[in-house]
Amino acid sequence: MYLTSRERHILGFLLSTEEEKTVKQIADKLSVSTRTIHRELKKLENVLATYHLTFHKKAGSGIRIQGDAQNKQQLKNKVAQLDGVELSEEERQSILLNTLIQIREPIKLFTLASELNVTIATISQDLDDMEERIHSFGLELIRKKGYGVEIQGDEGRKRAVLSNLISRHIDVFEFVEKIRGKNKEEKARNDTISDRLLRLVDPLKLEKIEKQVQEIGEELPYHLADSAYVGLVVHLALAIERLQKGDTIHFDEAYMREIQGTQAYQIAARLIKKLGDTFSIDIPEDEIGYITMHLMGAKLRENQSFLLEETSLDLAHRAKELIRKVAEQLHIDLSANNQLLSDLTTHLKPAIYRIKQQMNIHNPMLAEIKRDYLELFEVIEESMTTVFPDLKIPEEEIAYIVLHFAATILQSEQHRELRVLVICSTGIGTSKILASKLERKFPEIEIAKHQSIFDLNQAELLEYDVVVSTVHLENLGQSYVHISPMLTEEEAAKVKAALRKAALTRPRSSVQTNKMMEGDFLVNLQEMHRYSDVILQVLNRFRVYELETETGFLELICNQLQLNGTAEDKNVLLEKLTKREEQGGLGIPGSRLALFHTRSDTIKGPNFLIFQLPNKVALQGMDGTKMDVTRILMMLAPESAYKEALDILSYLSGLIIQDYRYLQLLQEATEKEIKQFMTKQFQLFIYEKFYQMENRPLVSGCLAE
Repeated sequence: MYLTSRERHILGFLLSTEEEKTVKQIADKLSVSTRTIHRELKKLENVLATYHLTFHKKAGSGIRIQGDAQNKQQLKNKVAQLDGVELSEEERQSILLNTLIQIREPIKLFTLASELNVTIATISQDLDDMEERIHSFGLELIRKKGYGVEIQGDEGRKRAVLSNLISRHIDVFEFVEKIRGKNKEEKARNDTISDRLLRLVDPLKLEKIEKQVQEIGEELPYHLADSAYVGLVVHLALAIERLQKGDTIHFDEAYMREIQGTQAYQIAARLIKKLGDTFSIDIPEDEIGYITMHLMGAKLRENQSFLLEETSLDLAHRAKELIRKVAEQLHIDLSANNQLLSDLTTHLKPAIYRIKQQMNIHNPMLAEIKRDYLELFEVIEESMTTVFPDLKIPEEEIAYIVLHFAATILQSEQHRELRVLVICSTGIGTSKILASKLERKFPEIEIAKHQSIFDLNQAELLEYDVVVSTVHLENLGQSYVHISPMLTEEEAAKVKAALRKAALTRPRSSVQTNKMMEGDFLVNLQEMHRYSDVILQVLNRFRVYELETETGFLELICNQLQLNGTAEDKNVLLEKLTKREEQGGLGIPGSRLALFHTRSDTIKGPNFLIFQLPNKVALQGMDGTKMDVTRILMMLAPESAYKEALDILSYLSGLIIQDYRYLQLLQEATEKEIKQFMTKQFQLFIYEKFYQMENRPLVSGCLAE
């Protein structure tokens, strides 16, 4: 039997008395949070079962171990035998890996054996077992007689290993507590893997970094998922520690050029500048690339402006093909689900870069996802291999994609009456699955707001009838239902009881309902007005222009746009469009079209325009191949464009992927025919947008993907 140091201390404390002990008393004894104790107690239930013992929990009194006295004594003796810190093979190898990453020179096997209190033969065997794992990170294990052992390789890969170790062995909430300063009391120095990893970074540095991340986060046009927030802080903390030791990182130059024009890159650059000033160090520009990757992969968007801003349509094409293949094998129709396409495309861009750069990730839900969604997992794994034949997709990434599909498939459109707030700890996709399960199981649920654990507001909590959380919430001030992300039958019964109680004890009066309906109507009306205004602007400005020559067509287009008042400065626009073309292909695969798009404050309002070339020109396609283009699609918006404008332009670009008729029209049809089609599509857009406002799905808050 293997028990961690903390598990042995908990059992020893409870076995030493027949009295109930509160979770708070146990937590204080071990100098950890009550949340940590709740988690450890759940794991210890299986240990007790092997000795025919159980935890007896009594509300208001506490917890004690219940069972035969002889069985208790046997367990007590066993705990006493496990003297010192007993590490599992995985923990020992993780500590070994951490040690080798941290040192900057060869280390002798004898030193490593002494450090871990094992034999040299054990260390040698561990290194044999670890070699393939180290190689999978893109690093090399060097072992020479008389020289010692060390790990060599790219600094970025080494940091990826450290991040991977932290995600595997440290509870994310324990780390959140640390960076939030909620758990500042000095702890006993133990030698568990989590204790060692927590010492990787200085708590004072964490506080300063967290403050800068919080400030810069306010500049983002979207919220950071909680796990993305924590991941960014962890990455920066490791980066600062490593930079101060002289270890610098290299970011792929081609990809750096591609992302330099994004808003995320500009924000990342400002964050790096602030951190450099805070710690009085020069931070290389390459670090900006990695921070940009965190920001780009952390969006919680409800619109489709990703298509216009930062994601090539080629990737969206692949996401569309993935949806088609999965739907075909499952015999369901997902073709009209714009949100799934949006979520997948937004997730895939940073995911593919991570895979190409061998930036290994850890998915704590992998085992549960494979267990509960095995058929879906296998279908998506097979489909991903077909859609991305040049990539080896790890199971961790596939599991995240499974969450997106599962959440969509589980969506329910049943009538709802009770307001529920869902707080989740493991990811955007997971939270959607939990929300969908709750809606499907309980049609009386009406609505829930997206809420992050960082942003819990006591006043807002009062607006909801039931609060459901997958994490323990201390000092919440009101009751809530604690369940797992997968919602077992036992947990579903707890939710059902809470819903029934809410229906009986918190009925809404007709005055409250009317007031809420009035508020919703006004909000919807204002939003509809903004969307309608943008649609009218786009339709009124839409034109198909004929160019006299294809030579220097971009310059001719910019001249025309300044002439008709679309752009104030043709030179600024030309520079932006030229830079965008240099970043990657713009030809739409399977067509004779190229889509040029940019945002600049030289642009007046949202615009969608088409330019007909007199002869075909060879341009690079979004898939990297050369293709002949006869029409240029131009999507333009101000840098400061508001959400509705980006939604509308992105909706149009999304139609290119979703509707083959639209693609054909754009290639061949007249201005009048294209405008008529766009008008019908906008009519459908408005209908779906505001019909859904009356039937909004349950949305959830979470600690990230």
